[in-house]
This record gives sequence, structure tokens and C-alpha cells, in this order.
Amino acid sequence: MAKHTESRRALLAAPALLLAAPALLPAAQAQQPRPTQGAGRPGNRPQPRPAGSPATSPLGPVDTAARQALIIDFETDAVLLEKAADERMPPSSMSKLMTMYMVFDQLKQGRIRLDQTMTVSETAWRMGGSRMFLENGSQVPVEALCRGVIVQSGNDACIVLAEGIAGSERQFSELMNQKAREIGLTNSSFRNSTGWPDPDHRMTCRDLARLASRIIRDFPEYYRFYGERSFRWNNVSQENRNPLLSRMNGADGMKTGHTEEAGYGLTGTVKQGERRLIIVTNGLTSMAARAEENVRLLEWGFGNFENVVLFRAADAIEQVPVHLGAAPSVPLVGGRDVVATLPRTWRQTMQARLRYDAPIAAPVTRGQELGRLEISGRGVPPMDLPLYAGADVERLGLLPRIPVVMGRLLGRG
Repeated sequence: MAKHTESRRALLAAPALLLAAPALLPAAQAQQPRPTQGAGRPGNRPQPRPAGSPATSPLGPVDTAARQALIIDFETDAVLLEKAADERMPPSSMSKLMTMYMVFDQLKQGRIRLDQTMTVSETAWRMGGSRMFLENGSQVPVEALCRGVIVQSGNDACIVLAEGIAGSERQFSELMNQKAREIGLTNSSFRNSTGWPDPDHRMTCRDLARLASRIIRDFPEYYRFYGERSFRWNNVSQENRNPLLSRMNGADGMKTGHTEEAGYGLTGTVKQGERRLIIVTNGLTSMAARAEENVRLLEWGFGNFENVVLFRAADAIEQVPVHLGAAPSVPLVGGRDVVATLPRTWRQTMQARLRYDAPIAAPVTRGQELGRLEISGRGVPPMDLPLYAGADVERLGLLPRIPVVMGRLLGRG
């Protein structure tokens, strides 16, 4: 059979293949994030950028003051921006996301309940750093402990939960490592439940983004805690340190972190319309820089990219000839809705190539892979998508095959 390869620059511009594509803004060059303005600096001058390479993006280099950074699209998992995203770093309190993943998993399995109480040990009571201000020996409901970890970043609350679930914080950290491997956190290692400094307690931006995404998907009934602005316990009211909650429409989580070694970090997420972005940054120099840089980068992400439905699951992308088939051709379909995160100028740059063998020998089974669709272009994350038969095509019987075969023979003669 002959190999059939066609260049399809206009293929995805067909209205049938862009059923849900939103209206585009006027064509323009991608906007760089505006410079971060200094907080409390004389004359409010722009802060100097740290030495080192900028972040990379499909649109080119992007300056950021963060030591490590990553922005992904929640729906498509497309990377909009990254800088040292696979560098193992001290996550500080951002690793409490893993602590809460463990707690939520226990709740979902019915092994603990939100109204169940746990005892505050002396170890938890004496723990330093950020605290929920639990009283030694007191009984505290699991729901309050969850809010104490998420809103107040309470180290004492983390230890109470760890001891209540696993008997000791050390054993709990072993369970954290086991679960991390199960959910695909390939570059993370945990030594405690709090993020307390330890040379072997490490995560990457990519693992934190993956973990944030898993929490949102796996535990929607508990994710609501991350949007709470404040929580009061033991007559002490504390504000959520996540700066996105008060600065960006659609912000609803996740977790900040800070130690001297790590600097100021944030794993955050914002949903605007149907799009949700997840951002992870670390190594910033102050709380003000953390707030401004994350808002700035997220605004850049929302402003320069959009999610486009390339085609629906049943859309016929091409009709492929079938040899000795009961039907002369079979439709090529994607088999699923294909959504891509693309720069807003994608119509000027995207290219598509359709590859398949033709004619295809009958019989053909619905769902059988028949070809590939390759998508590329400046600023367009490359995609290589399988295409499938959209219908069954039976092989002709012996008698109907005879004139077809004879016709081919005579044509060759």
C-alpha cells in the first residue's frame, strides 16, 4: 500500500473542527509580564532581577524573580512557563499539600471522619514555627485540624493529624513517600509532615503542580477548605497567607511556604471562566515579592493563552478509502474531545499534518487506530494525536470482490 502523507495547514481552521473555539483577540505580539514594582522601596522603583536564566515558554523567554517557577493549564496539562521546574528544592510549608492529600485520602476511604477528635500530644504542642495554638492534651476535631493546616499553616495541627493516622510523624512520612510514588510524584521525598527544614525533605515545582492538580480532581468535597480567608481557634484568628485570594478574581487555593533556605514560595491556582491555571514559584525574597510576582505571571498566562477545542470525539477529520470494503471509505475520528492550550495568535502559526496508509484493507473495526495528526508551529505546544476508525467496515464477500479485483487488474494492464 502507498504511504499517504498530506500537509494540512488549513485543516483545523474548518468550522466543524473548531466547534468551541472562543473568539480571538486582535493579533498582537505576546505580552511580557509587566515589571514587578518594589514594595516599600524608595521611589517605588522596579526591583532588580536576580542573576540567571529567565523562564522558558512557548512564546520565548520570560523574566521572573523566582528561583524556580512553573505554570500549567489544569485541563490540558500544557506547560505555559517553566524555570528549573525539575530542580529538587526545599518546599517548606508547600509540602503540607502532601500532608493534606494523605488526610483527604483517609477521609474518602472512611478511615477517619471530619467530626472525629484527635489528641494533641506534647510533641505537637511543643512544635515551633507557624502554629494553630493547640492546647496540650486537648481533643480537636479533624475538620478543625484540616482548617488549621490549610488556613493557618499550623505545624502543631500537622503533627496531631500525622500521629492520629499513623501513630508517629516518622511513620506518617513513610506513608507520604509511598503515596507520592503511587500518584506520580517522581522527584519528591518527605521526612516530616510540616515542611520543617531537612536536607532530605525535597520536592520540585512539577511535582507540586501535579499534587495540586490531584487534590482538586481527587477531593473536590474537601478542596473548599483552601478558599477560606481566615480561621479562628483558641481565641486566635489568623488570615490565610495565600495572596492570590485577595488579589485575583477566581483564586481559590492552595498553599504558601517560607524558610530561610527556600525563600518565599507559593503553589496557587486561579479559575477564570472555564480555564484554571496552576502556578508554583519558590525562592522569592519577600511576602510582597511573592504576591506581586505570582499575580503578574498568572495575568500573563491568562492574557497570552487560551484553550481551543480542535475537534470533538465524533468529528470526521478525513474519509479514508477502504480496499475491498462493504463501504468505499471510513471516517477518521479523534475518539475524544481534543482540547489544546494555544497562544492567542495560534491561527497565524499553527500547522497540521495528517498521516495514514491508504487504501486501508477491509475489514476495519470501529476504534482501530488508522493514522496520526501532528500539530506544531511557533508558540504551539507540539501534539501527536492518534486517529481512529469511526465506523465498522466489513470485507466484501467473494462474489462482490471479483469485479473489484478484476477492475484493478485491468486498470494495471
